[in-house]
Amino acid sequence: MSRIGKKPISVPAGVEVKSEDNFVTVKGPKGEISNQFSKDLGIEIADGVINVTRPSDDKEHRSLHGLTRTLISNMIEGVTTGYSKTLIIEGVGYRAAKKGNEVVMNLGYSHQVIVADTDDVKLEVPQPNTIIVSGIDKQKVGQRAAEIREKRLPEPYKGKGIRYVDEHIVRKEGKSGKGKK
Repeated sequence: MSRIGKKPISVPAGVEVKSEDNFVTVKGPKGEISNQFSKDLGIEIADGVINVTRPSDDKEHRSLHGLTRTLISNMIEGVTTGYSKTLIIEGVGYRAAKKGNEVVMNLGYSHQVIVADTDDVKLEVPQPNTIIVSGIDKQKVGQRAAEIREKRLPEPYKGKGIRYVDEHIVRKEGKSGKGKK
């Protein structure tokens, strides 16, 4: 029994939700998102409340029930408040700067790493060691942040690299230097 799938989704003021053949479009103050969901599930919009129903208790229907409800909820939250992920750059000489619609990063390579904004995801650099990835689509924001982090993964000895702001890097001890004869 899906507990998340049964929860109704309340639509806040200023947000418009349309559903035709399970193609859901959500318009809000920050933008518009559309997504196609499974034809098996029922999506009912009435009186500012969205309910997702499933036809049977098959394993596939049960798994899609909660997922569909959560994706619609994330779409509504995205167009009202938006999503953002903060990345921290650590290391001597490691830094980022915004030039036009591109972020230029010095990450200890022989060349600069350049990452551009997209239509859906915006990049901000409030400080030389901080990058904020923001947008209305939760999946695209997370994917873009992961792609930037991948440019220089944090290493366990000195902690140099790009990490999420809430990520903890487990540090390793270096060589001990004992046993030298």
